[in-house]
Amino acid sequence: MGQTATLPCRRGESYVTELYQWFRKFINECPSGLITLHEFQRHFCNGTVGSESAEYAEKIFRTLDNNADGVVDFREYVMAISMLIEGSAVEKLRWSFKLYDKDRDGAITKEEMLDIMQAVYKMSVATALTKPNPLTAEECTNRIFVRLDKDNNAIISLEEFIEGALDDDWIREMLECDPSTVKVERPLRRDTALGTHG
Repeated sequence: MGQTATLPCRRGESYVTELYQWFRKFINECPSGLITLHEFQRHFCNGTVGSESAEYAEKIFRTLDNNADGVVDFREYVMAISMLIEGSAVEKLRWSFKLYDKDRDGAITKEEMLDIMQAVYKMSVATALTKPNPLTAEECTNRIFVRLDKDNNAIISLEEFIEGALDDDWIREMLECDPSTVKVERPLRRDTALGTHG
C-alpha cells in the first residue's frame, strides 16, 4: 500500500468488479482478512503526512471497527467507504456522528468534538487538504456547539447533529468525513497488470 489513489467508486468499471479488486488487494496486504490499528495507521499515514495524521487515522479506525474488536475486516471497511462515497447526506452524518462520539454513548460532548477537531486540524494543516480556516479547533468546536446544542444540555444528540448539519452548510462541511482524506492504494487493474490496455 505504498501509493495513494482514489477510493472505489461506481464510475468506469462495474462496482462489483471494483469491489472484487479491492478485496483481492485487501487480502494480499492483510492475508488474515483483518487489518489492525497499527497496520491501518501505517497505510493511512503513508498516504497522508506520517505522524501528523496518526491521531486522525486512529479515530477513523475506531469508527470503522463497528464491533469494537480491535480489527477491521473487509466488510466493515468497504461498507464505510462505499457509504461515504455513495451514501445520502443523512447516512454520511450518522457515520460522522460515530466518529465524534468517542465513548459510543449516543451523545457528543464538547471534549469529544474538540478531540476530533484538533486531530483534523493537525492533519489538514500539515497536508494542506483544505483551505486555511481562520478559526482554531477550539473556536470551531464552540461555534458548532452553540449552533447544534439546541436544548443547552452540553451534549449534542444524534438528532441535533443531523438536523443542525442539514440546516447549515458550514457545519455540514466541518462535520462530514470527507472520503478523499482517507487515501489508500488502489489495486492494480487486471489489464494494467498484464500490460494490456483496455
